[in-house]
Parts: sequence; structure tokens; C-alpha cells
Amino acid sequence: MLQWVKNIAEFSDNTYGQRRIRKALNSLDYPVGRKKTAQLMKEANVWVRYKKKYKTTTNSDHKKPIYDNELKQDFDVQRANQAWVQDITYIWTSEGWLYLAVVIDLYSRKVVGWSMGSRMKAQLVCDALTMAIWQRKPKAGLIIHSDQGVQYASHQYRRILRLHKFVGSMSKKGCCWDNAVVESFFGSLKQERVHWRNYRTRYAAQQDVLNYITMWYNSQRMHSYLNYQSPNEFERMDKHLKDVA
Repeated sequence: MLQWVKNIAEFSDNTYGQRRIRKALNSLDYPVGRKKTAQLMKEANVWVRYKKKYKTTTNSDHKKPIYDNELKQDFDVQRANQAWVQDITYIWTSEGWLYLAVVIDLYSRKVVGWSMGSRMKAQLVCDALTMAIWQRKPKAGLIIHSDQGVQYASHQYRRILRLHKFVGSMSKKGCCWDNAVVESFFGSLKQERVHWRNYRTRYAAQQDVLNYITMWYNSQRMHSYLNYQSPNEFERMDKHLKDVA
């Protein structure tokens, strides 16, 4: 079991804490509890990455129209492509800031669209949303929630929502809890990967973030909300889910 604990910690790049290591051991037919897991981690000299604070990127000081809050912090949805959430964060490189926009399906917590660039313009969020639409092919009526950032209030962004007959939704000004799911993803990304890297170029940061999203977060990382399944695994278990990667 000690060797398995070491292997699990290495596999997760030291991002798994006591709960996830316990779940992983249980899935390997080792029926250990919390105390035993903690003891094994201590004996195996396993350490876990700690959290660091980061700043918001929202610029809501604008005169553009905003959407009502249609989501209302209802993060538990019953099917895929019923409600998406999105936001922007930033990553420091030696070349300057790299901005990342993501779109997350609340059903499986899967990152279904993303875009990265050196400028935090409307095109960034539009590209992320366009990617998500291309991958998921959602129907009219989909709720798409964001903060009141100027990018999400732009004519270009609103045009995409009108074209596909989606329902726009925005958080209350200054209320981060209205978009807690995507904030949680950014926290995991930075705690588990970004804060432990020194990126020399934006390209290097892009490749690392892409690897985190596709090869780790969506496909491997245990998610507590999904009963410790990865988003991809959770979606594969849904027999009624069609046309979703």
C-alpha cells in the first residue's frame, strides 16, 4: 500500500490530498479509511501542493448591456449542455501575461471550450465559446453564465448567443459565488500546475495549460462533485449522453 500511495501521488503530480488518495486506494481494493490513509501518506513521505491566492480579471466598469442572472447559483444540472459557465484568468510568463478563457459544462464539470492569447479582448471569449459549440453542438435554450466583464457584454459575444438562441446570464457585480464552479477550476489549475512552473514563453504556458486540461483535468483528475470520477469518465457512464466527446 505504501508503494501504491507513492505511485498515486506521483501520478497526480502531488495534487491529490487525503480524500482522493483514499478513493484511489479503495478503487484498488484496499478498504482503508481516513486515518489509515493519513498514516500511509506520512510514512510514504507524500506531500501535497498548497493553494496560493490570485486576483480577479473582471472589468465590469462599462456601459454595455448586461444579462439577468438566470443561473442563480443553481450549479446542479440534470443533463449535458443545459448550462455552461465561463470566465477569464491570467498566467504570467517571461514574455508577459497569457490570458485563458474557458467554458465549463456544469453537468460534468468538463472544460468544453478554451482559448488563450496575449490580449484580453472579446475575441478571446468568443473563440472559447465557438470551440465549445463546435464540440458539443448544444440546442437552443442553453444557459451560458459569466461575470459582467466587458468581453461578455460585447456586441461580438452577444451576437453568438442570439445566433444560436442561447440564454445569456451574468453574475451580480462583485459576487464571485455566482460563478463558483469556474473559479474553482481556475484555483485547481493554478494550485496544481501554474504556480509551480516558470514559463519562459507564452507558447510554453499554452502547451502546459492545454496538457493540464486535456490530459489531466478532463480525462484523469478525480472530481469530488462527480463521486471521484473524471469528467470524461462521468460522461462515458451516462448512457443517454450522445454526440459528446
